[in-house]
Amino acid sequence: MLAYVARRLALAVGTVFAAVLITFLLVHAGQGSPGAVKAGAGASAAEIAQANHELGWDRALWVQFADTIGHLIRLDFGTSLIDGRDLGHDLFTRLPVTGSIALLATLLSGVVGVVLGVTAAVRGGRVAQSINSGAGVALSLPAFWVGILFVYVLSLQLGWLPATGYVPFADDPVGWITSLLIPILTLAVGGAAMIARTAAVGMREALQQEHIRTLRAMGTPTWRIRYVHALRYASVPVVSVLGIQFIALFGGSVIIENLFALPGLGQTSQIAAAGHDFPALISVVVVATAVVVLTNLLLDLVVAALDPKVRTA
Repeated sequence: MLAYVARRLALAVGTVFAAVLITFLLVHAGQGSPGAVKAGAGASAAEIAQANHELGWDRALWVQFADTIGHLIRLDFGTSLIDGRDLGHDLFTRLPVTGSIALLATLLSGVVGVVLGVTAAVRGGRVAQSINSGAGVALSLPAFWVGILFVYVLSLQLGWLPATGYVPFADDPVGWITSLLIPILTLAVGGAAMIARTAAVGMREALQQEHIRTLRAMGTPTWRIRYVHALRYASVPVVSVLGIQFIALFGGSVIIENLFALPGLGQTSQIAAAGHDFPALISVVVVATAVVVLTNLLLDLVVAALDPKVRTA
């Protein structure tokens, strides 16, 4: 197990390094320069060159890359070229917003999806057909359309939840979850449908395994067979899909954050890309990659714990 963990840690570090290198090269290969952004639209060529020199843009690439790696190791993300704000403070303020939405939506979709999937596999018949049909409809709905529908019903018609905005947890825990509830529900609809289908297939396969038939022959209670032994067997693909879903929600948060006016990483990445704020763009990519890599590492460890065959693969 220790060797497996060591291999995954080495791969995680290598992935983050590769992401930093690729982002660094793409930034330097693109048009424009940080000096042009910092000097402003009306700056002369001499002023832009002077700004680039002050920022170290005219140094050798390997020197700039080594300097970038050194700053990132110290968690020093620099300052924004547009408004001079501390990028480290800004990113770690926005990270909990995006992370909370993705995590809570994943957990909610996991609970609802597993309940529906297990019910479909155990009950069968019209119940299973209804759940599968509903899941198919949910998967076909665009997230932004679902979000607009929730805003119309829960906010405009019923007045239960705010349509947009964000309340920090430290200021008001109830206001925090209230401000995030519609985005979470929006993202959980499609996720729950995917988990329901995955759980249903996994449970059907689990209930046909040889060791399950042996447990039945030994007189093991039906509830224990279904919800302990079979569910553990079916949990491996469910956990994998949940991990992938969290990564997709975390990395694809731009639309939802803009729709609900949430100050997350997706919003700041769009602003950085539109304004050619190179330090901010690199910082967002690094933070997002680190979160994805850590999620993959945790997912691999959980799957390895559930399925011993993975550890020896």
